This record gives sequence, structure tokens and C-alpha cells, in this order.
Amino acid sequence: MTKFLLVILCFPSFIFGQIPNLPDIKSPSPSGFQNYSQQNFGNPNVKSNVPTPPSNYLARSASQIEAQNRKSMLEDFRRIEQEEKQNRELEKETREIQEFNAVYSLPSLAGKEGTKAYYDAFNKLSAMDAENYSLTEANFIVESAFYGNKQDFSQFKSGIEKTARQLLQKMKAEKLDTEDNTAKNIALFKYFSQDTKLKNGSTVTTHKAYKYDFNDPFGSKDYSKMFVSKLLKTGSGQCHSMPLLYLMLAEQMNTEAYLALAPNHSYIRFSDDDGEWKNIELTNGMFSLNTYLLESGYIKSEALQNKIYLSNLSKKELLAQVFSDLASGYIHKFGYDDFVDTVTSKALELNPNSTSAYMHKANTSKMRFEHTANGLGINPYDNKDLQRIKNYPFAVAQLRQVNQNVKNLDQLGYEYMPPEIYEGWLSSMRKEENRQQSEAIAQKLKEANDLKRKQQEALKKAQEQKQKSKDDPAYFKIDPSKL
Repeated sequence: MTKFLLVILCFPSFIFGQIPNLPDIKSPSPSGFQNYSQQNFGNPNVKSNVPTPPSNYLARSASQIEAQNRKSMLEDFRRIEQEEKQNRELEKETREIQEFNAVYSLPSLAGKEGTKAYYDAFNKLSAMDAENYSLTEANFIVESAFYGNKQDFSQFKSGIEKTARQLLQKMKAEKLDTEDNTAKNIALFKYFSQDTKLKNGSTVTTHKAYKYDFNDPFGSKDYSKMFVSKLLKTGSGQCHSMPLLYLMLAEQMNTEAYLALAPNHSYIRFSDDDGEWKNIELTNGMFSLNTYLLESGYIKSEALQNKIYLSNLSKKELLAQVFSDLASGYIHKFGYDDFVDTVTSKALELNPNSTSAYMHKANTSKMRFEHTANGLGINPYDNKDLQRIKNYPFAVAQLRQVNQNVKNLDQLGYEYMPPEIYEGWLSSMRKEENRQQSEAIAQKLKEANDLKRKQQEALKKAQEQKQKSKDDPAYFKIDPSKL
């Protein structure tokens, strides 16, 4: 946000006393002084070479000094007058800027307690390598900012690492290939959707399947419900926190999985051993098909063409989503100001097709224009009164920006999905037909994984047998008659 600083220039004070009238200096009379220059000392024939000063010399010198003094004083007066004029112009310009900002800029929220934590979070995220960063750390930075940077990262990280180790240990105990990407994704899916027994040394604990939080799933009343830390603490979450936790665990297990988006929704995608993409719907513990997602009726063809929905987010695009989450937390806690624009601009730099970033940008420009219109005494929701903004070029430019942001979203294929429609669509995904299809997908993956495991075991056994035959001592049949 641009800040205008009032620069006060201090100048030294010049005090001028009254200048006395200088007396006239009359030329001395030749008869008044004895002319010693013409006296002869020892040689009366030698004439003196010392010139006689002009009679008006002293008067002329005094006049020149007075003129120089007057000229110097006039220059000082002119300089001071010029400096005072510049001061007045600077003060006027500063007042105009302040008046302009009061009307045309959103009031800064920087003075509110807690905003610094968000500024620090933005700087930390901006310093990350967009192609090589830890999602666990990036997400923690966002959530910790909401709590004033008072959360413990080492504790958060160690919890993620511990769960990842336990899942890999469980896979080994079940003789599953811990290097197989499909097997690791299935293990993660089961961890989220089924009660899972995990070993920690000699202790065995049962992790309860995560549940969908139907109470305030969008965090409208309590924004912390969007957080992974809340999911870990309570065992319930929604389509924002569950996929993020899945990806954090996948990151620790060196598992390839991706975040994908749908209207008001996010889910997990991974490629199986046959190269087919599978969708994991963590809110209901099911494998889903693209047809389920399209049933919402809010996915336009433009959205599919621009890959804003039903497509894998790259590492860089995922970081753009993290920046959008940072902006969301700031808005819910403090409101809109130019910092939201700064964050969303960074998100759009990483992903020019980020609908969440464009929505924040559109809402910020809308709030800014409403602030401007109200400051000018114009009702932005009265079309007749709104016509008066033509007298204010900056207000016209702001309104055009609002319309452009809305146009950008429309061109991407975005369409607003009301929360009640989303909840209805999400519930419809749990219908029996979809559940049966999900079970069929899970069974197919299990059978393929079992077959692969048997093949690997058979191959391993054959290799061991071959090695054993090489290591066994060789016996040769001896004919006694030839001894």
C-alpha cells in the first residue's frame, strides 16, 4: 500500500535589525592637511612618486558596500520567499493527497493488532521457492498468522511426520510395497475413511476415520474451522482442510498426489498403475467419478477449457492457493484493504487462472468503489444517482476495474454456487449408487494391488531360489569303474 509521508522542511530564521543611516563622508579639503608627499628630504630635485588618492574615493567605497548589502538582503528575502512558497505548495499537495486517499482509497487496517503477523506471513511465503517448498510449512504459516504467529511449528511438523512413519510401518507389516505410489495413496485413503490401527513402538492405537463437519463448513462464523490444525485436534473437517492434510502426509511419504478444484470444493487426484486418474472424495470417504462433480451443474465448458476445475494443480498453482488462503484469513479477521490486493496479485502471478484470487480481487475493488461513492455522497446501488460519478474520473476508473474483475471471472468460466446448493450437491454424492461405484473402484484397486504384490513376491522368491542354487555346493557323479 502506498503511504504518503508529510515532509516538514525546517529553515533557519534570519533576523534583520534596523540599518542606520550612514553619514555623508565629505571629501577633505586640500588645505586642511599638510602635503608631506611633496617635502624633500635631502634632495630637493627629486619628485615624489606616491599618487594622491581621489578626493571622492571614500564616499564611493561606502556606496558600493551599501549596494552589496542591499543586494545580499534582497537575495535572502527572495530565497526565503521561494522556500516558503515551496512549503505551502508541499503542504497543499499533502492535504490533497490525504483528501484523495480519504475518498478514493480503502482505509488501511495496518494499525489493528495482529496485522503484522499477516505481513510477516506474506513475506515468508514470498521467499519460498514456488517449485520446491514444504506444503506443511506453507500451510502452517497461514494458520499461525491467524493466531498472531503464536503456534509451534516444530510440534505441528512432528505430528505430520509421526503419522507418515506409522502409515509406512503399517504398509511394511502388511507386506505392501512402500515405493508403490498407488499402494501409498490407498493407505492414505484408508487412513482418512476407515478406523486404522497404528503402532507407536509397542503401543497400538486406533485412529478414528475423519468426519465431515456439517456445522459451519465454510468457516463463516468461525474461520478456524478451515484449518488443518482444527482437523487434527477434533477429527472433523471439510473439503478445505482434509485434502491439505492428505497432501502433507503424501509429501512426507514421498507420494505423488494432487489437489484439484470444483465449485466451492477441493479433492485429491492420483494416477494408478495403469495411468488412470482416480478422484478421492475425502468428505465422504469415497472414490468419485468426474460425472459426480459435473452433476453440480455449476461447471461450465469454459471452466474445463481453462482448467480451473477437475485438473491437477501444479506445485506453483498450489502455492497460489496458499496465498489465497492467507488473504481469506486476513479478510475474515480484519476486513478489506490494499493488503488483500497485494496478496492476491502474488497469487495471480503464480496462477493467472486462480478463481479464488480473482474473487478476492473483485471483492476488494467493489469495497473500494463503494467507499469512494459514499465519500462522494453517491449511492452506488441507485443507478440514477450513480450517473453522477462521471464528474469524478477516478471513481469512473474504479467502477471500470470492478467490472473488469467480474469479467475476468466470467471469462474463466466461474459461476457462483450458493452454499445451500453446494451442501445439497455434496449430500447427493453420498447416495447408494455412488457409494457402490466407489466400492467397485476400491475393490478394483485392491485386486490390482494384490496381484502386483503376489507377482512381486513370486519374483522375489524366484530370485532367492536362483541365488540359493548358485550358493549350494556342486556335486558330480563319479563312476567307480573309472577310479
